[in-house]
Amino acid sequence: MQFGAQVSCYRSIRGRLVQPGDTPLQWSDIRGVVETMEAGRWNSVWFADHFVPPPGPREDEPLPAFEGLSVVAAVAGLTQRLQMGHLVIGNTYRNPGLVAKMAGTINAISGGRFTLGIGASWFEREHAAYGWDFPPMRERQDRLQEACGLLRRLLRDADPIDHQGDYYRLTEAPLSPGREGAPIPILVGGTGEKRTLKTLAMHGDIFNLDGWAGAGMSLDLYKHKLSVLEKHCENVGRDPAEIRRTILMPAILTDDAGEAADWVERVGPGTLAGGASELVDRLAEFIEFGVDEIMFGGMNVEPEDFIRFDEDVLSAFD
Repeated sequence: MQFGAQVSCYRSIRGRLVQPGDTPLQWSDIRGVVETMEAGRWNSVWFADHFVPPPGPREDEPLPAFEGLSVVAAVAGLTQRLQMGHLVIGNTYRNPGLVAKMAGTINAISGGRFTLGIGASWFEREHAAYGWDFPPMRERQDRLQEACGLLRRLLRDADPIDHQGDYYRLTEAPLSPGREGAPIPILVGGTGEKRTLKTLAMHGDIFNLDGWAGAGMSLDLYKHKLSVLEKHCENVGRDPAEIRRTILMPAILTDDAGEAADWVERVGPGTLAGGASELVDRLAEFIEFGVDEIMFGGMNVEPEDFIRFDEDVLSAFD
């Protein structure tokens, strides 16, 4: 069983839970947590991809928002062991050819430890801020499907790629580095049942149930989304066993019942909140059902929080 964490790269050390008077997040804060994870039981580290701190309010916009791919490139050079990636980059921000080139470079720096996580994009405000088009959802899903198919070819095919699609065009595009060793896996972010899970079945390698998406976190929800994915796999002729199963689970480790209840109210029903024994019992339910990796989100960007979680929760699964 593997465990990872999404480390915040915007606002303050409290990430989404910024409070008045908090010190803006610094690179040294991120680096300190990554070094702590590298020395502990953690298997992977993940980051978001936002250009202004989501999801608002506007008064947070002057606070730091570190560019996600730059952060992971730095982490690749800092570490020897941790797997790394994004949950997830936004497809609308970069041409897929550029994404493939950046992915191949980071994978080479890390020695083959990079996962390419990509989604359709959702935060309209940052598109307006930086002058990017924000198409309707249908077009964003169309773009994501085409981009994932193109990325899969770029990362796997031995020859340069020609592609004349509805949204992207490449002419004899090579990719090096990027094709050495095992192919870079593609994690398709989102669990929309009509389009996103179909795109995953067609072109992806990793399923991720995102507990930040508003539906909370329950074993029943996980089972339902997997059943939808398996149906899409059947329809496109894909073996669902080829797709790795992961969860991004917002979590708070606390013995304060009121603090745990506030967290669940803020994030959604079934969210991981409580003391160590409660968290271990909840995690065991998902592990017994065959989850390959659980990533935790919402933790303060402070080494002490990650050490405590490691010693009190992860150690139960040694």
